[in-house]
Amino acid sequence: MKVPRAERLVDMTNHILNHPREHISLSFFAQRYDSAKSSISEDLVIIKKTFKARGIGELSTNVGAAGGVTYIPFIQEHDADAFAKEMFEKVNDPTRVLPGGYIYLSDILADPQVLKMFGRLIATQYKNDDIQAVMTVATKGIPVAMAVAQELNVPYVVARSGANKVTEGPTISTPFTTGTTKQVNKLELSTRSLKKQQNIIIVDDFMKAGGTIIGLQDLAREFEANVKGIAVFAEGRAKERQVEDFTSLIHVDTNLESGEVIKVQLGNYKKIFMGK
Repeated sequence: MKVPRAERLVDMTNHILNHPREHISLSFFAQRYDSAKSSISEDLVIIKKTFKARGIGELSTNVGAAGGVTYIPFIQEHDADAFAKEMFEKVNDPTRVLPGGYIYLSDILADPQVLKMFGRLIATQYKNDDIQAVMTVATKGIPVAMAVAQELNVPYVVARSGANKVTEGPTISTPFTTGTTKQVNKLELSTRSLKKQQNIIIVDDFMKAGGTIIGLQDLAREFEANVKGIAVFAEGRAKERQVEDFTSLIHVDTNLESGEVIKVQLGNYKKIFMGK
């Protein structure tokens, strides 16, 4: 049964949004709606123009026997700035400071819309890269990594600290040192989590000195993975930063000598849009 154009446009848009970075053939849509490929192509032109005008993302189309469309999510710079400002205002609260100079972020990172916006921001940075997996550490980094992985349409893998669970099967482990206590811990990842030589990014909720990130990088090397980048929702002040090349949404200083309890600044996320 042939589907009316208005209904077809709505369903096509929904399907495209739910399958980012995945090639969808014209034949698939033509069969789905019992429509000619020429009609589908006209629909895609409308959707492509709307996505671009509204800053939803890029619709890449190709013609020929393998003709189809691929949706690449991205966020426009002014939307990223508005999101960063909103997070700045939420985090800039002295009651969020925890012992050790950490910041309470659990309530913020429990908001699906916050996670989606952060995921879209990081996906924008890697929209032209062939990222195959997102790596994080249990437990607070999981929802952040999941959000990024969803926008990139790739799996996310979780390294765990401590005893291995039977359900994980064989694992590979590596030691890492926390930046605050210098305590040596161990990160483990199931051997089935990553294939050899995959392109990955490392994502976490908060970073100070970066000891955990270094541990994740070491673990990735055990899988011969190519770490294409590092992204954190928030970075804290650290006297001895072990990681220099990363992307952050906000920067937080705590326990300041000036008597302030907390000082929040925007992170370095603006580099995502440099040269664009």
